[in-house]
Amino acid sequence: MLRAPMRSRQAAVVLIALGTAGFIACGSRTGLLYDQALEPAADDAGKKPDVREPNEADAEDEDALPPLDAMRRDANRMDCLDAGDTQIYLITETTNELLAFYPPQGTFKRIGVIACPTEPPPPPAMGNATPFSMAVDRKGLAYILFNDLHIYRVSTATAACVATPFRVNQLGFSTFGMGFSTNMAGPSETLFVAADNASGGNSRLGSIDTTSFNLSSVGPFIPTVNRAELTGTGDGRLFAYYTKTAGQTVSFVGEIEKNTAQVIAADQLDVDQGNGYAFAFWGGDFYLFTGQGGAAGSVVTRFRPADKSTTVVGSYPALIVGAGVSTCAPQ
Repeated sequence: MLRAPMRSRQAAVVLIALGTAGFIACGSRTGLLYDQALEPAADDAGKKPDVREPNEADAEDEDALPPLDAMRRDANRMDCLDAGDTQIYLITETTNELLAFYPPQGTFKRIGVIACPTEPPPPPAMGNATPFSMAVDRKGLAYILFNDLHIYRVSTATAACVATPFRVNQLGFSTFGMGFSTNMAGPSETLFVAADNASGGNSRLGSIDTTSFNLSSVGPFIPTVNRAELTGTGDGRLFAYYTKTAGQTVSFVGEIEKNTAQVIAADQLDVDQGNGYAFAFWGGDFYLFTGQGGAAGSVVTRFRPADKSTTVVGSYPALIVGAGVSTCAPQ
């Protein structure tokens, strides 16, 4: 998943592209047809938030957190086809390109340009609405948040887009990072969101029911995180990519306890989120898409928790504002 800065950054995310690779098609198991998955669901009554208040025991310093655990766990893939062929899907900011990135080969495929029925974004944003963040479910259906604060569903097979009945500003969540994580070891999954506009300045964790599109709040992240993007796994884990303070040139990848919003492990990276970023997990590694130095494009960095290494593996000539990957992807 990926997200664009609507607060201090200009809405954007990162997309990857190897400078010399061009657009190369990769094998893919995914892709939902427009007539199969893109009919909006009926709305329900809203749910009350389950809000947790922080306490002294929660206020531990992030430096005291253990590093990320690189151990691979079992996951239910009975409904998954060709997990090794899954891809990371990306969306660009101003050109609205839906792309697929295949990590083993470092190649991109252009699926198409999305045309969602967006509305003008609220002030201070100007012009047409642009993508802000993205998540992709287990069947390959993308959920894209635009800076008009609405969520749209997009086919990763055809780039067809429809509006959802999601109501804006539920429980104070207006813009947020997004990521699916399985419930236990799957195959059912939940769409988690990380708001960065909560009262008091602390980002909060929530979830969205993708049938009713009601949002529920888990509570504030403890310790506090800033500008969080989310990605999840098929073995039930949830991770955030974030900074601790605005303007920081280092960033963190942390594992999140989904029932409490507690950061339970974290690694610090010498990777600047830049003017837009995205985040996804594939094959035991994290892929960061970051806009660097005010350039129009994005840099792709692989973070390997097994040895704590970071490696630049590509770039893309447009700024990416969303990334998503199925929880069927290899662990």
